[in-house]
Order: sequence, then C-alpha cells, then structure tokens
Amino acid sequence: MNYRRLGRSGLQVSELSIGSWVTYGNQVDRRAARESLAAARDAGVNFFDNAEVYAGGKSEQIMGEALKELNWPRVSYIVSTKFFWGLNEAPNQYHTLNRKYLLNAIDHSLKRLQLDYVDLVFCHRPDPNTPIEETVWAMSDMITRGKALYWGTSEWSADEIRAAYEIAERHHLHKPVMEQPQYNLFHRRRVEQEYRRLYEDIGLGLTTWSPLASGLLTGKYRNGVPAGSRAELQGYDWLRKELTDADKNDVVGKLGELADELGCTIGQLALAWILTNSNVSTIITGASRVEQIAENMKAKDVAEQITPEIKEQIEAIVGDAYQ
Repeated sequence: MNYRRLGRSGLQVSELSIGSWVTYGNQVDRRAARESLAAARDAGVNFFDNAEVYAGGKSEQIMGEALKELNWPRVSYIVSTKFFWGLNEAPNQYHTLNRKYLLNAIDHSLKRLQLDYVDLVFCHRPDPNTPIEETVWAMSDMITRGKALYWGTSEWSADEIRAAYEIAERHHLHKPVMEQPQYNLFHRRRVEQEYRRLYEDIGLGLTTWSPLASGLLTGKYRNGVPAGSRAELQGYDWLRKELTDADKNDVVGKLGELADELGCTIGQLALAWILTNSNVSTIITGASRVEQIAENMKAKDVAEQITPEIKEQIEAIVGDAYQ
C-alpha cells in the first residue's frame, strides 16, 4: 500500500481506504464489518470513513464495536465522521452546522464509535442558515478540546472552503485541511476545475467518495439491476435511474474492453485512473464482502499501467459523458 499526505498536513493516509456508507447497518453487520476491517488493514489500509447519518447512527455503532474487538493500537488507524444531516428532525438537531449541534453531535458520535477522539471530522454539507464563522469556531474548538485532530468539509463550493480557511487564518483557529467530494469518471468537474486553485493556495487534501459511481463503474448494471445490489435497497430508489442509464452503461462497456486488454476489471481500472491524480489523498471504497476489498486493493498495481497513452484512451471513451 502507498501512503499520501492529507493535503498539506503531516498525516499519512493509505491511498485506498474503506467507507461505511450504504453497507454498515444495511448490508453489513458487526461480524462482517470486523472481517472487512481486518482484511483492509492486512492490505495496508489505515483510514476508515464514517458519518453520523449513515444508517441513522448504526454505522458508527457497528464500526465502534468492530474496532473494539480488533483492539488495534489507536495510533495505527484513522477514523472519520461527518456532521450536518442530524438524526432527529428538530431545531438544532437537523440540517445545521450551528455550534450547539456540532459540539453535541461529536460527543454522541464518539460514544457510538467507542473512541476518545476521531482523527478527521467533516462538515457533511454547507449550511446556508449558519454563518460560516460560527461553524469555523465550533470546528476549531472541537479540535482544541481533543475530540478531533483535523477538520474539513464535504461537497462545499470552492468559495465556501476558501471563506472558512480565511476566517480561521484571521482568527488563528484550526484551519480546514481536507474536502470530501464525489469523484469518478462520470463526476469530475468540481475536483478537476472548481477546486484547482485550492490545492496550491491552501494545500487542500481530498478524501474522495463514490469512485465507482455507486457501482455503475463495475459493469454490473449493464443488464439491469441485479439482486442484492444497493439500487434494490429501501431508500436508494433515487440511484436506480442513474445506474441504469443506457449511455453511461455503453461507456462502461467500452471501458470493459480496455480493462480486458490491461488484464483487470472495470472497477480496478476506474480506481487506478483516480490514483493518477496527485491531488487525491485517498479514495474511499466500499465493500459488502471481503472479496470485494481484495479486488479493489489490486487497483494500486493497475495504476502502474495507466500511462499517458492509456489515459488518452480513457478520455476518448468517456468523452463528454461526465459532469
């Protein structure tokens, strides 16, 4: 496994990591989570991503129980969580980044995770109803109190990230060091264009999510929705139209032909392509089975085959089928 610095910070994260969205609490129980975490660690993974809202808090609980059973030295792994959506539809508990919610939410997440601190904490979405300055102070205080080590954002605009950074700098607070955006062959403009100045200007690191476009870039949706896939899960109906898009699945088919030539899967090719972007600190992968972890980890070897000529072939296949 290769390790990359999280932006301009000194923290080193495995270039491939594991996330619990969709899987933990929906497809994966505590036993399966423990097995998948152990398999990932054996492959060199040191970063495990979570969020308060995943499975209504159950994802954090399952990960916390699994980590306690595995009993790894705390310094040897990195855990994240994210806040915004909330768990209760009530004032100061839902769709907010105000100080009261944030400082309460971290305490409950740490209890579910059975940890003294999380390494990374993210503002899961921007909050137009709370001044950014209030949010920055609360996140900085969270770190000062020892409940998190680094903070960042997820799916914030470049202007919002820069505003948060400048507020922190002006008041000598802990600055945001990372962003967690969606990034894959079909979703690229924010990472490649909107954030371009931020990598150099503030040293922004990326922990990217949905590298396989929720499974679209594995090829398994080319003939419809297979049984047991996330598109069949209750509450994920909104994904079905995207995953069965005929034009995108045609692109996936052509990528499959290139993958065959390289001796890898479509998913491994898609992950390897992201690994060639030096602005990405880590790619958050998901897995409902241990076998999927082993398959995804092979992408680091495939990345060595992604020459400029292969990248040109990939660009020609994808064309303008991305946003």
